[in-house]
Amino acid sequence: MARPPAPGSVIVPDWHESAEGKEYLACILRKNRRRVFGLLERPVLPPPVAIDTASYKIFVSGKSGVGKTALVAKLAGLEVPVIHHETTGIQTTVVFWPAKLQASDRVVMFRFEFWDCGESALKKFDHMLSACKEKTDAFLFLFSFTDRASFEDLPGQLARVAGEAPGVVRMVIGSKFDQYMHTDVPERDLTAFRQAWGLPLLRVKSVSGRRLADGRTLDGRAGLADIAHVLNGLAEQLWHQDQVAAGVLPNTSENTPS
Repeated sequence: MARPPAPGSVIVPDWHESAEGKEYLACILRKNRRRVFGLLERPVLPPPVAIDTASYKIFVSGKSGVGKTALVAKLAGLEVPVIHHETTGIQTTVVFWPAKLQASDRVVMFRFEFWDCGESALKKFDHMLSACKEKTDAFLFLFSFTDRASFEDLPGQLARVAGEAPGVVRMVIGSKFDQYMHTDVPERDLTAFRQAWGLPLLRVKSVSGRRLADGRTLDGRAGLADIAHVLNGLAEQLWHQDQVAAGVLPNTSENTPS
């Protein structure tokens, strides 16, 4: 696969906090709450605003209990499950995210379709993994900061899931960063992993964010600020990969450990 771009080189990183960015974010919010979109739905923009939509399928991979479902819920602005329940079958969730391109100053609406499948279902039904991997644009590999074994399983996950898909974007996310004081994965190990694999490695908290004044409803804008680095990171990697595939950018491939 192409060498990952430097953070902030493709997508304007803090654009979502600007006045212009907040206008676009309004289409994925309703009264400061995140809007939930079905597979066939899309945000409604004001009539004068016309932007392109870039759609991508993303498979979320990781050991049972690392927080795959919690991550997707957080990215979609939903309640993060307090108690872990194994995902039965395949669950798909659509998340829209507007972002501005550095090179052209153009705004693009990114549509991410996250595929999450429970580990037991993947082991029991061979066709599940094939369905999740089919026409996938990116793999998100998760480990938990509170589960050393999930971190040590990453090389096996990368080989098993993405080994036959060299042109697909790969990113690693450490979940449960809110429990970093009890981490089983020290910083030196993260540094060694990044140096060995050359993959983007992000961190997320696996708890619901701030709430509105009623004390019950999740604050949509605050929630977006919490996960903007993940959505921008995905948009950046995927857009860059598309530009390389189209021949717009040179393919500076990199070797990864076998």
